[in-house]
Amino acid sequence: MAQLLTGQVLSFAADPFAEGIAAARIETDGAVLVEGGVIRAVGPAARLRAAHPQVPVISHGRNLISAGFIDAHVHYPQTAIIASWGKRLIDWLNLYTFPEEMRFADPAYAAAIASRYFDLTLANGTTTVCSYCTIHPASVDAFFEQAQARGLRVLAGKTCMDRDTAPEGLRDTARSAHDDSARLIAKWHQLDRLSYVITPRFSPTSTPEQLEALGALWAANPDCLMQTHLSEQTDEIAWVKGLYPTDRDYLDTYERFGLVGPGAVFGHAIWLEDRERAKLLDMDCSLIHCPTSNTFIGSGLFDMGGLKAAGHRIGLATDTGGGSSFSMLRTMAAAYEVGQLKGRALHPAELWWLATQGSAQSLRMDDRIGTIAPGMEADLVVIDLESTPAIAQATSRAEDLWQALFPTIMMGDDRAIAATYIAGRRVGG
Repeated sequence: MAQLLTGQVLSFAADPFAEGIAAARIETDGAVLVEGGVIRAVGPAARLRAAHPQVPVISHGRNLISAGFIDAHVHYPQTAIIASWGKRLIDWLNLYTFPEEMRFADPAYAAAIASRYFDLTLANGTTTVCSYCTIHPASVDAFFEQAQARGLRVLAGKTCMDRDTAPEGLRDTARSAHDDSARLIAKWHQLDRLSYVITPRFSPTSTPEQLEALGALWAANPDCLMQTHLSEQTDEIAWVKGLYPTDRDYLDTYERFGLVGPGAVFGHAIWLEDRERAKLLDMDCSLIHCPTSNTFIGSGLFDMGGLKAAGHRIGLATDTGGGSSFSMLRTMAAAYEVGQLKGRALHPAELWWLATQGSAQSLRMDDRIGTIAPGMEADLVVIDLESTPAIAQATSRAEDLWQALFPTIMMGDDRAIAATYIAGRRVGG
C-alpha cells in the first residue's frame, strides 16, 4: 500500500565534504512517496499530494524525515557489556569481551541478545548495521534470524580467531573458519535483505594460515565484504609487530593474504603510517570512524579532515560495546568533538552524511540505502527537533535547518526518534 510521508525532508545528492552544504537537498515542506518498501518520489508536499490524491498521508509536522542511520561497525555480542569500566583494548578483550562472547555457544543466549540489540538500535533510529558475531555459527544464525524477522537490511559475519592469543573457548582453526564461513555464506548471503561479511577479528588473533584461508574465501566470494580492525591503539600495533616481525606494517599483515581491496572495511584506522594511507586509498578500502569507542578506551583521535581531504571512503559507527552508546546521534556528537580536537570542526551536514550516505558508501550499499531518492529502499527515521526542553530552546533560535539540527546532534538521544520505518513499514515511534 502506498503512503505519503510529510515533513521536512533531508537528502544528499553528493558528499558534503567534497561539495559543501550544497550537496544536501532540503524540502522544508516536503513529502516522500513510499510504495512496496521503496521510495517512489520525493518533493514538495503540495505537488505530491496533488499528483497522488488517493494516497493516505502520514503527517510528521515539522519533524525531519531522513534516511535511517547506518552503523558501519558493531559487535552485537558485546551488547550486555557496554559501558564497562576502565580498560584499554587488550585488557577490554580479555576481561570483558572474550568471557561474554563465550556465552554465545548457547543459541538461546545468542538469540536473546540479538533481539535485545535490535530493539535498542531501532529505538535509536538505526536501520542498518554491520556486525561482528562470535566464532560460533549459531551467533550468526541468531543475528540474521532476528534481523530477517524485522525485515532489516543488515550485514554480519562469524568472527574468526585461531591464535592462542584468544582463549581456548573462542578459538577455531584455519580450516573451520573457512568452512564455517563458507556454509554461512551459502545459507544467508543475499537472502532477503541480509549480507554476509568475511570476518577475521584482527591480525593478533589469527595465524597467517587463517588469514590465508580467509583471503582465499574472499577471492571465491568477491561479492561479500571483508571486515576487520586496523591500527586502533599504539600498544596493539606493537603487539602486531611482535607477531608479524617481517611485515612492513599492520596493513601488510592483511595485504599479503589478499585481504586488502575494494570491499575491505577497516575499523578504527587511527595510527596509520604513510604507506598504509596510500595503499588503502589506492585499493579503495573503507575506513570506519568509531569516535565514542576511541575516546572511551583511550585509543586516539581519527584524522577525519586529512583522510577525507585525501579522498578516502569513510563511514561512521558506534562500535558497540567498546563504543559507549547505541545512538548514532551520540556518535555524531563524538565525531564533532574529535574533529574539534584535531582542528577540523565538522559541519552538521557532514556529520549527518557520515551517519547515512557515508556509511552506506563504506558498505557498498549506497545504491540501495543511505539517502532519500526515487528507487531507494524506504528505511527512514523521523527526527523530533524539539525532543527535550534544552534542545527546543536552542532550536527556537535557529535561522536555518542546520542550526535547528545541530542541538539534536549534540544533545539528542532516543527521545528524538519520532518514528522509524523499515522498508516503508513503521516499526517505532
